[in-house]
Amino acid sequence: MLYLASKSPRRRELLERIGVRFGVVDVDVPEVRALHEPPADYVSRVAREKAGAGLLELSGVAGAVVLGADTEVVLDGEVFGKPADAAQAADMLRRLSGRTHEVLSAVWCLDAGREEQAFSITQVEFARLDAGRIDAYAGSGEWQGKAGAYAIQGRAEAFVVRLSGSYSGVMGLPLHETAALLRRFGISA
Repeated sequence: MLYLASKSPRRRELLERIGVRFGVVDVDVPEVRALHEPPADYVSRVAREKAGAGLLELSGVAGAVVLGADTEVVLDGEVFGKPADAAQAADMLRRLSGRTHEVLSAVWCLDAGREEQAFSITQVEFARLDAGRIDAYAGSGEWQGKAGAYAIQGRAEAFVVRLSGSYSGVMGLPLHETAALLRRFGISA
C-alpha cells in the first residue's frame, strides 16, 4: 500500500489525478537548509527525510511504500522557502519580478528494502510585476504556505510568462517523474 508523507493538500490532489490509491501519514520534518548546502541537495534531503519519517511511522505495516516530496523556489542560488508574513511574500515577489527562477522538486519512494529518487527542475519566467499587483497578491493570502510566495495553480498563474519543465512540479509534485517512480515500486500510475 502506498502512503504519502505530506500535509500538503496540493500533493494529495496531484497524486489523486494519476489514479493512485494511497493513505496519508502526517510527518513533521524540519525544513532547514544547512550552511552551504546546495539547493538541490537540500530539496532532496528534505524529501528523503519526509519519506523516511513516514516509513518509520508505519514500521508495523507490512508492504508499506512511502512517498515523500519537497519543492523549493531558487533564485541566484538562494532558496526562497515559505514566507512568514505578507511583507516577506511581497519582498520575494519583487525579487522574482521580471526574472527567471528555478523550481526544484524532489520525490523519494521508500519501502522496507529499497529507496529511489526522482528529481524535477523547472524554469519559470515571471512578468514584471508593479507594486500594485504585488501588494494585491500579498494581500490575498494565497502565498501562505507556498514556496517562493506564490501558487502557480491560483492567481499567480497570470504572472508566468514562460515555463519550461513540470507544471505539476511547480505545484509540488512532478507527476511524470512520480508516476515513473511508483511504477518501479510496482504501483500502477
